[in-house]
Amino acid sequence: MAYRYLFGPVPSRRLGRSLGIDLVPPKTCPFDCVYCECGQTTNLTCERREYVPTDRVIAEIDDCLAKAPDLDYVTFAGSGEPTLHSGIGDIISFIKDRYPRYRVAVLTNSALLADPEVRTALMRADLVVPSLDAVSEDVFRELNRPSPGITAGQVIAGLTAFTREFSGAIWLEVFIVPGQNDTEEELLRLRDAIAAIGPDRVQVNTLDRPGTDIRVRPASPRTLARVAAVIGGNAEVIGAAPDEPAMVPEMEEVVDILLATLRRRPCTVTDLSRLSGLRPAEVTKCLRILVEKGAVKSVREQRGVFYRAA
Repeated sequence: MAYRYLFGPVPSRRLGRSLGIDLVPPKTCPFDCVYCECGQTTNLTCERREYVPTDRVIAEIDDCLAKAPDLDYVTFAGSGEPTLHSGIGDIISFIKDRYPRYRVAVLTNSALLADPEVRTALMRADLVVPSLDAVSEDVFRELNRPSPGITAGQVIAGLTAFTREFSGAIWLEVFIVPGQNDTEEELLRLRDAIAAIGPDRVQVNTLDRPGTDIRVRPASPRTLARVAAVIGGNAEVIGAAPDEPAMVPEMEEVVDILLATLRRRPCTVTDLSRLSGLRPAEVTKCLRILVEKGAVKSVREQRGVFYRAA
């Protein structure tokens, strides 16, 4: 079966070997974050509906997991905000009922956690990785560029309610954009809000791939260390991507894997080498063919040359 809604498995800095599930068309989200690696939001919305067929997603998951792949997590992520999909709770339940050996993770920007139905839909997940980048409304609007009606206060209230109800693990991500949310004043507000929310972990992150706004640059290691120190408690700086390559796939699967990944996020040759298990020279050959066909394009950034689907 050719998968349309699954991608990977990919090597994740936080989640190990992760099979991705993409529930919304690119780029459908309640936020248009300046740093988003998936590009500019083209459908800025808070509307929850069945963006892609739930039964087809479940069929792909069933086909894949029936082969017993070696995975650390099955992860809801991809081209936008997964909690916008009205069937996410049913899909999570299918995985936990049919394949209980697999842990389920959900990456969310927290925009919809104020909705009790969204919180209920996530209750059977093993891990939720929500985001909180700002507490001040002006910084929140500049950084996350939310859909009309969403406020930082609502996001924090939703996060607080979710941590009280959820029995799984919560790893809260704070994404630092220099000059926007790394001031002492904003960091102290984040510290107080996070203390009230009470996540299991706090992970301080910054730009690793090209973001939506080309002016956004990664925070320095010194800045990230300062942020973690101010936030305190269990805050940690996220490290580099893992060096271990994924299992080598069959060659006919390589192009599908590379394209599926590049449709969702830009990658360097090194990133794709880790994903596919191929040598960098072999990845470069594949990319050269895809560039010539117009399927992917390249852009030079601080960390190197990144490729993304055209």
